[in-house]
This record gives sequence, structure tokens and C-alpha cells, in this order.
Amino acid sequence: MKYSLRQLEVFLAAAHHENLTRAAQSLAMSQSAASSALRDLEHRFDVQLFDRVGKRLQLNELGRALRPRAQELLEQARELEQGLAGEEQGGLLKVGATLTIGNYLAVGLIARFMQDNPHSQVTLDVGNTAHVAKAVAGFSLDVGMIEGELHEPELVATPWREDELIAFCAPDYPLAKRYRLNDDDLLAATWILREPGSGTRQAFDRGMQGLVPHLNVLLELQHTEGIKRAVEAGLGIGCLSRIALRDAFERGSLVPLHIPHRNLRRRFYLITHRRKYHSPGLERWLALCQASVTE
Repeated sequence: MKYSLRQLEVFLAAAHHENLTRAAQSLAMSQSAASSALRDLEHRFDVQLFDRVGKRLQLNELGRALRPRAQELLEQARELEQGLAGEEQGGLLKVGATLTIGNYLAVGLIARFMQDNPHSQVTLDVGNTAHVAKAVAGFSLDVGMIEGELHEPELVATPWREDELIAFCAPDYPLAKRYRLNDDDLLAATWILREPGSGTRQAFDRGMQGLVPHLNVLLELQHTEGIKRAVEAGLGIGCLSRIALRDAFERGSLVPLHIPHRNLRRRFYLITHRRKYHSPGLERWLALCQASVTE
């Protein structure tokens, strides 16, 4: 065989970090050893896998094409190593989730997964839809759980579960006394919203089509809890997932506002890279997520 698994590890780490020094550090190697491994791999096949821009390594067309195949081969080799050693199937599963899913759904799923797969490790990266999609596209994450819709040719988005956004305010806010809100109420209100690029904001803007440019938006925040605190303080009204508001509604610290003429329903998705190798651990995670919908 004209290449080693170590060389593939260096190639993949360099593709992820786009810097050989950081790649070497992630593999507990010296920079010179990592550089030698990558150079030997390219020279052995007389190819170039990266464009060198200063200290930055950027995958070229060939490197991008080979990356998922190298990732798959390396993961299969690790599974084989575990089998030869008589170890239980485990491994590391890297999950990404948008804020609503990460804060209110993902942790429970991880706990169940770890109970069923005690030899596995799971990491959770929480960010908005754009952040999670970019990480899955770059193979930094194995799977993403997102709130927004995507049109990325390299990603497969599988419908997961239904959700609905709910407008809400503090119980002593003037609009709390209204049974339902019309468009004039929505335009007159002061809004505390999620930031552009988030799945929640995407669904809100779609549901408020025709009004968005005219809404009075006081704050745009990245965290659902920050929005809830601002609304509780009487700064305005918000609109978040029903999942994120359940406890606050039960306590009475926030109350729902009814907007029946606006469609604020949406869907959550599971996303993977189209060329991503589905390890047994990843398949078990996807199955667990789908099974959780019917429970």
C-alpha cells in the first residue's frame, strides 16, 4: 500500500484546520512530522491536494473530492481496529444542533444514546442553522439537527419533527389582554427577535411575509433565554418555538399571543453530508432521533 493511515489523518486534519501547525497539534505530532507526512503523501502519487496561500492550506478540487473517501476509510479502519481488539463498538459522534434543539431536545437524546451505547462518546456543538450547516459541509460534524431549511447540494436534509413558533409577552404587557392580534397590532408592537441566519428567524420572516420590512425590531439576540428575559422585563414581544416556551407558560412568567391568520409552523431537519460515511454509531443516532418523534 502506497499510503498510511497516519498520512490520511494528517490530510484530514489539515483540511479541517487549514493550517499545518494546528493540524499537527490536534494529532499530538510535531509540525515537521505532519509536514513530512503530507508531503510524502502528495509526492508518492505526484499530486497536490491543497493550494498554499501563505500559512493557510486550502483544499483544491482534487483534495475536496478525496476528503470524504479518506474520512470513510479512516473511520472503517478504526471500526476494524476495535473489532480486532475485541472492543465494544463505540467511537466518537460529533453532533451539531441549532439553539432551540440544542437547549431543549439534544441533551435528552444524548443521554439516551449514551445509556444505550456506553462505549460511545458524543460531542455537541450548538450554533445557528448557518453555523451547523457549514460544519457538516466541512466534515467537522457528523450530523446536524437544524430548524431552518437548506438548499445546499452537498447536504442531505431529512425531515425530522414538526414545530410551531408562538408569539408571547409578559403577563402585564398591554397586548396580553387581547384575545388575538391582527396585522395592525403586529406592526404597532415592539419586537425582540432571533438574529438573521437562525432557523427561528427564517420561519418568523416567512410567517410574517409582507410585514417584515415594517416591523419595529428593538433587539436581535442569539439566545432564546436572552429573548425571554427581555420580554419578561416588558421591553416588547417575542416569537420563539413552543418547545422553548413551555416552562415559562406553565409558570405564568410569559403568556402566548394568538395570531391565527399567520402560519408559523415549521419542521426540524437532520442533515448529513451527501458523501459522509454512515458509521454504525451515526446510524444508531439517526434511528434514535426518528424514534423519539413518535414517543
